[in-house]
Amino acid sequence: MNWNALIAGLALVLAWPALAAPMIVVEARGGGLNPGMRIDSTRPVKLVEGEKIVLVALDGRMTTLRGPYTGPIGRNAGSVQNPRTALAALIATRNDRASTVGAVRSGANAAPLPEPWLIDISRGGDRCLKGGEKPVWWRPESRVEQAFSVFPVDRSWRADYVWKSATDRMTPPDIVGLDDLRIFIVRAVGQEYPVRINVIPRDISDPMVISAWMLEKGCVQQADSYLRAIGKDLAETAPSPGDAAPRTGSLQR
Repeated sequence: MNWNALIAGLALVLAWPALAAPMIVVEARGGGLNPGMRIDSTRPVKLVEGEKIVLVALDGRMTTLRGPYTGPIGRNAGSVQNPRTALAALIATRNDRASTVGAVRSGANAAPLPEPWLIDISRGGDRCLKGGEKPVWWRPESRVEQAFSVFPVDRSWRADYVWKSATDRMTPPDIVGLDDLRIFIVRAVGQEYPVRINVIPRDISDPMVISAWMLEKGCVQQADSYLRAIGKDLAETAPSPGDAAPRTGSLQR
């Protein structure tokens, strides 16, 4: 993970004019929009009954619109927040989601990921993957050798693997059909559970947007890892007490 890019992304959040309020489409059913589109919050949209769009601002604030609706995209959009305030809001959103969905279902109590983009296949649930990237599978317990299998929902084929002892991550080999799977079943230790992959467009790099997108898609375990990294970087770039001027690279509004 290139955290210099993350810091640059946070700086970008502060650089956008308040009136521009750019937003990114996370989910779209109607309105002529597609996930990953970056649009201005003043853009009008018309949604009929049953249509829905979810958008995220560059500071991580989410907006959900459901039809029937006619009006600007960002009805709740405003000036961007200080990144520390935005981080606190995202953490509150994370806690609310875990409480609403349930800690087990959301993965809120799952083992902490050492890196945000690892795909934990030791349990079922939603995972997030950057577009165009190969998944890197991960398991929290790496001391023992363990066999497991992966197959599609229709069980038309099966791929067998073995975790080697002292190994916690694995890049799956190229198998026809595997890279195209968005839902697959894992069988391990006599149990089966589904894993669903949610793809975040490759060109989305704003750290608050990525964290909010992960939370919206239920990738709470990965969002936790990302939020920890953001908090660490914000702490490292904060000016020391008594500093006459911000340190180089610090984020000031």
